[in-house]
Formats: sequence, structure tokens, C-alpha cells
Amino acid sequence: MAKQDRPRRPRLVVTRRLPPQIEARMSELFDVELSEGDLALNPQALAAAAARCDVLVPTITDHVDAAVIAAGRGRLQLIANFGNGVDHIDLKAARAAGVIVTNTPGVLTEDTADMTMALILSVPRRLAEGEKLVRSGSWTGWSPASMLGHRVSGKRLGIVGMGRIGRAVARRAAAFHLTVSYHNRHRLPEAVEQELAARYEPDLDRLLVDSDIVTIHCPHTPETENLIDARRLALLPEHLYLINTARGPIIDEEALLDRLERGAIAGAGLDVFAHEPAIDPRLLALDNVVLLPHMGSATFEGRAETGERVIANIRQWADGHRPRDQVFEGWV
Repeated sequence: MAKQDRPRRPRLVVTRRLPPQIEARMSELFDVELSEGDLALNPQALAAAAARCDVLVPTITDHVDAAVIAAGRGRLQLIANFGNGVDHIDLKAARAAGVIVTNTPGVLTEDTADMTMALILSVPRRLAEGEKLVRSGSWTGWSPASMLGHRVSGKRLGIVGMGRIGRAVARRAAAFHLTVSYHNRHRLPEAVEQELAARYEPDLDRLLVDSDIVTIHCPHTPETENLIDARRLALLPEHLYLINTARGPIIDEEALLDRLERGAIAGAGLDVFAHEPAIDPRLLALDNVVLLPHMGSATFEGRAETGERVIANIRQWADGHRPRDQVFEGWV
């Protein structure tokens, strides 16, 4: 898109409520339509929004498919995603329509890694169960055989996906004396492996078999849909804990439920789900699972930085430049 075709004060539609300071800054710089109810838009409302703006600012709750992009044809020029993952955006359709897509990589790395480490600690040590016991009023006091969990120190942590977040988790794992192995599409440079004290495992199946704790950090793409499927879940040893703060559909949730209900694995820590916000009632009934409401990146600082990155991408685009965080088809 030529520089002269880009409006200096573009019309934005923001689909969800953002931090107040971000909304205020957007209102200063752009012609902005903000979300009033902070509810996820249905497909019809999302298509209507795309048709009346130059820039759509969606989040993970918005399924920006080919129909939505087609509705914006003739006006929509930029999809400035609030967040890193773009699996909810049809990149192929965007490219065909000449619509640029941007995201906000790296902003939420440390926050998500912190939450991952919290789950790695809380599931084996049964923190959620202990908290429920205290609140129930049925706790009778300390006992040497009560609420026993498993020590984290000395265990092997398997990291699936060694991007920014995976590496941040590896750095934290070292402080807890976890031995780290990782599986990735591409092996990291030897210097990085040494820095992280991480061993590369090219065979994902072997990583799953040899680990005590496995944490998922790969993006959700067609190739990683059900990456941890029923066959691979069957490989997991009974003592293993599975952690997922990436995307729900990377794990076959039905098969995971079967393993958890039968006690075929020790437990799971899940911040994401296959059909969120819907949660399978069977998950809610399990004591050996810690469930969080997709809050891995939910910090005041992270949300503000994400908003600033969205604004920067829009300003770069409006000035006729290629946005720093432009996403291309085939992004991982």
C-alpha cells in the first residue's frame, strides 16, 4: 500500500477494552471506536467492524477469518493484533486482500514464563488442593502424611518449543535445579544451549518419555494442532505432570482427560483450553489439575506494553513504513 493511500489519522475499531492509558493515547492519535461492553464480537459484528475501519485492533477472542477480511475489502488496510499469537487471524486471506497484519512479540515473555513456573511448582506440590482444603474449613492441622506432593528439584523438565517463552522458562528452571531438555523445530546454537543448560532432543516422543514435567510453548498452527495427541499422551509416564500456557488445541483435550481420570499421569496445569471459555466439566472435577482462566500474560505492565506496541505499529504503518512487527503468512 503506497504511503499516500494511508490516512494520517486512520479510523480504528478496537474490539475489547484496553488499559485506560492506552485507550486515551489511541484517542489522541487516531479516530478510534472503543469497545463499550468488553464482550467478544460475534462473526457478524466483527465483519461489520472490519467494514467501517482502516485499522482493526482485535484480540485472541476475535476470529478474523476470510469472511471478516472480505467484509473490510475496500477500506480495511491493517489488522494490528493486541497480542503475540495470530492463530485467530486468517493470514492467507489477509495477504490475498492486501491487508497487513501485525502482532506484539516479546512483550509478554516474562509474564507468561512466570506463570508457567508457578504451575510447574503448584501442580506437583498440590498448592490448589491445599488452598481449597483450608478454605473448606475441614483442615484438622499438620500431619506427617497429609498433602504429600512431589519435590521439583532434581526433576527433568521437557520444554516443547524453545522460542522466547521456552527460553525464559529454562532460565527460571535452573534456579529450581531442574534438568532441562527441549524439543524445537530447529536446534538452538550451542552457546545458547550452554547458557540455558539445556539439552536438545530431536525426537518429541523421546522427550515425553524421558521427562518428569513437560511444558508446552510452541505456537498454535495447523502443524501443531493436537501435537500432543492420544498416541503421544499414551507415551507419558504415570509420574509426569503436563503444563500448558500456550494454546489449548495443541493438546488433545479429550485424550488428556482420559489419562487424568484414569490416573495414567500425575496431573496437569492448564491456563488454556481447547474450547475456551468453555471448560469440560470433567476437568473441573479433577483434584490433580490446576486450572487458570488464560491469565498467563495478565499483568498491568504487560497489557500496557502490548498496547504501546500496537500503537507503534499503527503509527509506523500510517507514516508509510513497514511496521516493525508485520506478520507474514507461514508465521510461527
